This record gives sequence, structure tokens and C-alpha cells, in this order.
Amino acid sequence: MALKITIAENEVEFDRIAAWQIIREMLVNPKAVIGLSTGRTTKNMHFIAGDIYKTGPFDTSKVTIFGLDEVINIPRDYAGACYTMLKNEIVDPLEIKDENFIIPPTLSGDFEKECEIFQSELERRGDIDLQILGLGTNGHLGFNQPGTPFGQETWVSAMDKELETRIRKETNTPVGKKLGGITLGLKNIMHSCKILLVAKGEAKADIVKEMLYGPVTTDIPASILQLHPNCEFLLDKAAAKYIT
Repeated sequence: MALKITIAENEVEFDRIAAWQIIREMLVNPKAVIGLSTGRTTKNMHFIAGDIYKTGPFDTSKVTIFGLDEVINIPRDYAGACYTMLKNEIVDPLEIKDENFIIPPTLSGDFEKECEIFQSELERRGDIDLQILGLGTNGHLGFNQPGTPFGQETWVSAMDKELETRIRKETNTPVGKKLGGITLGLKNIMHSCKILLVAKGEAKADIVKEMLYGPVTTDIPASILQLHPNCEFLLDKAAAKYIT
């Protein structure tokens, strides 16, 4: 199966291509269910999507936006919480209703139950029409770190140590308190009707090559996307350094 790879000329084009993917899905399907990721790669594309909507508003009252994952045991208003980032970057600018913004809580007495609730709510709304994915430098998707079984559904995963150290410091979370993330599993992700994997920067070049041309292996979770029938890989020139 041929892989669909788009290489943007620059960062501005990269962000606009991705933003229009989100907007187009909403215009074509007013009841679209769209999954979004957070981080430096996706931040600007979210803002651009908001600018497009502001310039030419349309009905978003039946659109569902959900977060791919969320950090646990942190304040929900922490700037690094996925809820806060998505709400500020795209949910509010696109005037998505609160009841149509689905994301796990950051605090709970039973995170396993929260996984069930999150997955059930998404299933109740139908198929995931479009899932935007970022790419970790070790090939992770969401909080699905290397070694995650391909059949894994929504679960509470550990996060990489560098991210955990930063979040623990920024939130003053004591060492004895668990930090991790609720995330859609790889099985859930692969059931999406359409996937857009976005990666930019030279730091991602090696893992992009492994993801696209290496073996499909749980050592690199993103490699499973080679098997998805409708996945597009959007890269900038730096991330596509080893793509011929």
C-alpha cells in the first residue's frame, strides 16, 4: 500500500495545510467527530483554524472535538493540561459547545473508570471522522509509549521521564504522587476513518524515517500507521530530511 506523504515548503504552509484539514472536515460533515493532539507541533495550526473560522464563520453547533489524551493528577487549569491548551487554542475560537468538547479529567478517584467513560462517550457519538496525531521522538502516539500492544484500548499510561520531570516541577507535584496520562489506545486510533500525522523539525527526521520505512513494531508505535487505509503524513522539509 502506497503511503500518502505531503511535504510542506515551510512552517507556515505546514500549519495552514493542517488547519484546513480540520476546517474542511467540519464543512463537509457538520456532525464531524474530530480528535486533536496538543504540543508545539499543533499549536499554530489550531490558532490558524480559529482565524479561518473568524473570517468566515459557519455552524459548529454539532461538531464534536475531543482530546487524544490528558495528563493525570495535575490541576485542570495548568497551562500544560491538554484541556486548557485545546480550549484556548481551538475549542473556544471555533465556538464548540462545552458538551461537545470531550476530554478525560485531570483529577479523579478512579482513572480506570474515567477511561471507560471517555471511550464510551466517543463510541456513543459514532466513528472518529478525523484524528490528528503528533509524533514523539521515540515514535509514541498520545501516551502510547514504545512497547504498547497494538490491541490496546483507552488506558492510563506512563509518560516519558523528561516530560514527567518538567510537569512535576511546573505543578509542584510531589514525587510520591503518580503522573501519567489517559490516552486513546492504538486500537482506538486505528479505527479512525481518517488520520493526519503531523511532524516537523529535524529532531523528528530519524523517527519519521523509521515510522514510514521501518518494520511495523510495537518498539515504534507510530509504525502501525503504515497499515491504516486512510492516513496522510504531513511533514516539513526538516522532518522529511531522509524521505526520498
